[in-house]
Amino acid sequence: MNNILNIKTPAESEAKSLKSDYGLKNHGLSELRKVYWNLPIEALYEEFTFRQEGRITQQGPMVAMTGKHTARSANDKFVVKEGTTEDKIWWGEYNRPFSQEKFNDLFNRMQGFLQGRDLFVQDCYAGADPNYAMPIRVICEHAWHAHFVRNMFVLPKTNEEYRRHVPEFTILCIPSFKGIPQIDSTVSKTFIVLNFDAKMCVIGNSAYAGEIKKSAFTVLNFLLPQQGIMPMHCSANIGSDGNSALFFGLSGTGKTTLSADPARSLIGDDEHGWSDEGIFNFEAGCYAKVIRLSPSAEPQIYACTRKFGTVLENVAYDPVTRMIDLDDESFTENTRASYPLEYIDNAVPEKMGTHPKNIILLTCDASGVIPPIAKLTPDQALYQFISGYTAKIAGTEVDLGKEPEITFSSCFGAPFMVHHPSHYAELLKGKILKHDVNCWLVNTGWVGGKYGVGKRISIKYTRMLLNAALDGKLLDVEYTTDPVFGFAVPKTCPGVPDQVLDPASSWPDREVYMQMYKELATRFIENFKKYEAGCTPEVIAAGPKR
Repeated sequence: MNNILNIKTPAESEAKSLKSDYGLKNHGLSELRKVYWNLPIEALYEEFTFRQEGRITQQGPMVAMTGKHTARSANDKFVVKEGTTEDKIWWGEYNRPFSQEKFNDLFNRMQGFLQGRDLFVQDCYAGADPNYAMPIRVICEHAWHAHFVRNMFVLPKTNEEYRRHVPEFTILCIPSFKGIPQIDSTVSKTFIVLNFDAKMCVIGNSAYAGEIKKSAFTVLNFLLPQQGIMPMHCSANIGSDGNSALFFGLSGTGKTTLSADPARSLIGDDEHGWSDEGIFNFEAGCYAKVIRLSPSAEPQIYACTRKFGTVLENVAYDPVTRMIDLDDESFTENTRASYPLEYIDNAVPEKMGTHPKNIILLTCDASGVIPPIAKLTPDQALYQFISGYTAKIAGTEVDLGKEPEITFSSCFGAPFMVHHPSHYAELLKGKILKHDVNCWLVNTGWVGGKYGVGKRISIKYTRMLLNAALDGKLLDVEYTTDPVFGFAVPKTCPGVPDQVLDPASSWPDREVYMQMYKELATRFIENFKKYEAGCTPEVIAAGPKR
């Protein structure tokens, strides 16, 4: 905020109470009007309303609108190419090189732009396991972004811890600052630029809070594998028997919904690490899609949209009654809620768990041909993991239309993977074999035909299938071998009609089904050719057969 009239704001008197000794001058930021250090959410509510950044809705959640960008701007992300990292980065579609000189020029302009303005700082940690937690700092111009950060990351516990906080990586998010493509070599006025040498990420011209979250995740994806830790785009929960499970998948495949199971305790909904000691959440909160959220199918997440402390992004509301409308997609399909993990009744306070007994690979198959559940061998699991097949759901990225777009996103999160996919696959393979993990492929997409013809698989049946797999009830049933992909498909499951397990039976024509399935197999094979050089013959052979 450019407070040119020097108006005193509600939390100005407490702005320095939780200030770190490691000040913003260490980042080259000076001549600022006021810096608000580590304000609690109550103070951030006051600043949010004072600055008219949004509105408070019924029962207390704040609603903020992100403007033009209502999703990640994947085409505007860059990584600085410099001597210490250039031979470690997987350069290409998702890690576009940016020169050190251009980064310096861009950051210098941003430094000048910020003089005389207010900034909010949140000092926190990425990683719930204290052995691997990375101190980070997020500097932003919006109070609601500071609130989002406070929801999403692990916070220091004492005033002294705040005072001594020194970040190992800093994210600077200034939505009102725009890039100049002709000068900055950006694609547009929007940019997300990571510099591992400077230990900094700068974000401009986008208020979508997911850019902050995913920038931190990208940093961890680069650093943690060098310590033997597997970073994962997955949710995780743990059963009453103490056995944890991982759910890999892109946005829209059901990671958040399926892991928030009242019968199991939630470790986290999106990002985790797998160390020699077990699994741990990278975050302290959830960032859930809430469009058309059902109080019956997703009761715990739905309840969070009615709680003080939740940040709602681009959710429609009545300005008089302040009631929100989760069915309204007038702003975007990608409406979001950010809330602390403890808002889920059965969340694990430590945000850590044992080595998983089950890994679930989630795919949203818009072709309508993949069975709702299949058991995978370790090599088949690696093939599916590297392939990362799904359909992108409307709203999760800029310029994505309403119709799902079939895609292959390696490691179920290619935009955030900084190393080559084979590097992560080798880490995962070692852990699967060492801990004897059961691997499953679950389709949360369409049945009875492709998108527009068939219908979305019932979440009721998906939960039943998942529960049977996690409880061990599918380990001893009779299986058939899938004719195209070769994985094992159970013939029966308690509480689920047998025909649900056979997707071909719901198609009006079995021959048309097989033709569509073979077309999908061809796309798998063609996509996997770019990864074959880094894979073992066993993994390559675990793919589909034409």
